[in-house]
Formats: sequence, C-alpha cells, structure tokens
Amino acid sequence: MARKNALGRGLGALIDDADKEKLEKLERITEVEIEKISVNPFQPRSNFDKEALQELASSIRELGIIQPISIREMEDGFYQLITGERRLKAAAMAGLKTIPAYIRTADDQAMLELALVENIQREDLDAIEIAISYHRLIEECNLTQENLSERVGKKRSTVANYLRLLRLPAEIQLGIRERKITMGHARSLISIDNPEEQIELYYQILRNELSVRQTEDLVRKLVTRKVKSDDKIRRKNQQLNETYQNLQKQLSGFFSADIQIRVNNKGKGKIVIPFETPEDLEKIIELFDRLKA
Repeated sequence: MARKNALGRGLGALIDDADKEKLEKLERITEVEIEKISVNPFQPRSNFDKEALQELASSIRELGIIQPISIREMEDGFYQLITGERRLKAAAMAGLKTIPAYIRTADDQAMLELALVENIQREDLDAIEIAISYHRLIEECNLTQENLSERVGKKRSTVANYLRLLRLPAEIQLGIRERKITMGHARSLISIDNPEEQIELYYQILRNELSVRQTEDLVRKLVTRKVKSDDKIRRKNQQLNETYQNLQKQLSGFFSADIQIRVNNKGKGKIVIPFETPEDLEKIIELFDRLKA
C-alpha cells in the first residue's frame, strides 16, 4: 500500500521544481548584528510593557534566544524586521550584539511556505521546532490555523496545541527542546495560568521523574485547589461587598452626601465624604462634633 503523502493536498500547488539549495538557505539560522536590523515601519504594535521586556532580557541573558526572529534582506548588508520585535528589543537590552535570525528575500513567500512545510515533516524535530514552524507559517505566510492544518495534514486542534507551547516560559521551552520533558508534560503545564507555578511544577517533574499521567494528576489537583480557593475568596468578597454597600447607604443618609467606600484586595481602603461648598463642609464638621458629644 502506497504511503499517504503527509504534506496533504496543498504541496503541489505551492511551487514546482523546488530549488533545494534555496530551500536550505531559507531554513538556515544566521547570527545577525542587531544594529543592522531596522524595525518594520508598518508594524502595528508600538507599545511594549517595560517590566515584561526586562524579564525577557533576563531570560535571554541566562538561556539565550529560544525562537529566532525573521528578517528581510535589504540593500548594503542591512535588514528589516518581519517578526520578533519584542525579542529584538529584549536582546538589545540584554547586551547582545548579534541575534539568531531567519533571513528572507522579498519575493520568496511560496518558497518559504514550501520550506517550512517540508521542514515540519522531518522526524527529528522537537515539539518547539514544530511550533515555531507553525507560528512562522501563520505570521509570515498569512495563513489561518485552519489553512495551516490543511497544509500540513494535521487536525486544527493539534496545530493549536503546538502553538500554545510558545506561551510557556523560556526555561520550559528549552527543556522541551532538550527533550527533558515530552509534549504530554508540556500540554499539562499549559493548563496552569501562572508562569511561576508552571516553572515550579516543571522542576518538580524533573526532580521526581514524573510520568505524563502523574503530571496530569498533579496539575488536576492543583487546578481543583485553585478553583476552590478562588470560589472561597469570591464568596468572601461578595459578603464584604454587601457589608460595604449597606454601610455606604447608612453613611450617605447620615451625612446627606454621596459617600464612597473604596477597598483594595488586601482589605485596606478609605471612606470619601464629598462636599461642594464651604457650607456643606461645615455641616459635615457639625455632624462629627455631635458624634463626639
């Protein structure tokens, strides 16, 4: 029985008589001087969280760049950024002089798509390499997840699961690349929202050599405890809200003013008594004097 083409029905339509040498060039990662890379002027994103950039810069100093950026070759040895502006900025903040990048030319869209689709079919790829290839196909070839699933012959849910791996902290992505944990372990960690808890559990997996099933059980217990804790806090806040609302009504009636009670998550807060004229303030002071008497 002939083996089914794993690339699906989209491969033949991509390009005819592919130039293998050019395919290899498209997939090669090159170290490029950061000062030679300019940001795309049409990049819609302009604001970056400074604290998050500092955290990424610290991660890059410790672990390096997990996911290379993509750049377009310009004239005179300079380049223009296609994707990865956040990584580029953080790398500069980390003091790096060069950054790993995929270099593209302006007219190689079909070639890039074919190169990435062929690359995904390799058996020696780790889950992060596959996820990066999926991400590049979506970002640089303007594909939807549905289009992508057709191109690579995978279910859309499978594509989505790989893409979610790129949301994990860099330490965990590096662990996947080094095959310290499997895709199954990583999928369990994605269920946890807090990055610090993800990293803590990641090292627990390594220390105790947990299986995927053990990791799933651990994550399930952790999520269940968190849900119960959140419900308890929500019920407590609801009770407090009702208490504060009743007190606010009583004070508003007593002072004949729109009293505001503001309380933060730690239970600290303040009572605001507004007034519009000096006469209103005098009336409020008189009420306080009566309370003292």
